[in-house]
Amino acid sequence: MEAHGAGLRRVLVLVFCVAGIWSAYIYQGVLQETLSTKRFGPDGKRFEHLAFLNLAQNVVCLVWSYIMIKLWSSSSSGGAPWWTYWSAGITNTIGPAMGIEALKYISYPAQVLAKSSKMIPVMLMGTLVYGIRYTFPEYICTFLVAGGVSTFALMKTSSKTISKLAHPNAPLGYGLCFFNLAFDGFTNATQDSITARYPKTSAWDIMLGMNLWGTIYNIIYMFGWPHGSGFEAVHFCKQHPEAAWDIFLYCLCGAVGQNFIFLTISRFGSLANTTITTTRKFVSIVVSSLLSGNPLSTKQWGCVLMVFSGLSYQIYLKWRKLQRLQKKRKA
Repeated sequence: MEAHGAGLRRVLVLVFCVAGIWSAYIYQGVLQETLSTKRFGPDGKRFEHLAFLNLAQNVVCLVWSYIMIKLWSSSSSGGAPWWTYWSAGITNTIGPAMGIEALKYISYPAQVLAKSSKMIPVMLMGTLVYGIRYTFPEYICTFLVAGGVSTFALMKTSSKTISKLAHPNAPLGYGLCFFNLAFDGFTNATQDSITARYPKTSAWDIMLGMNLWGTIYNIIYMFGWPHGSGFEAVHFCKQHPEAAWDIFLYCLCGAVGQNFIFLTISRFGSLANTTITTTRKFVSIVVSSLLSGNPLSTKQWGCVLMVFSGLSYQIYLKWRKLQRLQKKRKA
């Protein structure tokens, strides 16, 4: 009876995590698309300074992680010093800025799809730079994802979707997404190196360090000179409070979403988190198509399914690998 109760509690926690990640990041996606395409106020102006979203996100997550450390952290020593995140902070500032700027040139579903192909630059770097050999099933995953994204990019976008973009330019938009993935790869590798050197570093410590440097770099970039884009962004928010409110909600969703991701990884592992976030991306594309008026053709939906088939197969391969490792440990 106790085992049954523990199993039920575990299922309820998992459902709670799924609901938290989906609701936070799907709504954040809706807000991101709104801020990149909507015309605000009677003057019909667009919010052109999308990089400002990253600065606002850094500040909110910095405050949030500091509060979480003070509330939940059991010890204050042994973690990585704050200055160790300076290099990862650079790539974590440039990468997301490129990803969000891509929304000026390609639609939100296209951006989500392009950013889902993270395995492509990882495998390219692994093969060309480090001489890593991958299995045939892993190449199948990459082929499905690369083929789906490439075909989607080559297909004609609807005139309704193009009319909502600030500066339609597919090659530039996809190029920015690719560089975003490349910078993310360096950021993740640096974070892994830091946690290896300082095993007692918590997820909140990483969040604090990364967002501290992100705040510093973004402030220098946006407010470091008299006519910096940050001043224009603040002026726009003063003129259009609706945009300021959307930015605040966008940042809050990001901070809350991080909470649920940390909870999921701590309770169920990174594989469960990958599965939840991957399915969330697919749902985000569906929501964008239905709510935001980004109609996709039958062929484009085929490309979307092709990409997520590859991602699902990759998750299955990771699950099989994990099962084999667990059997070896038991043996």
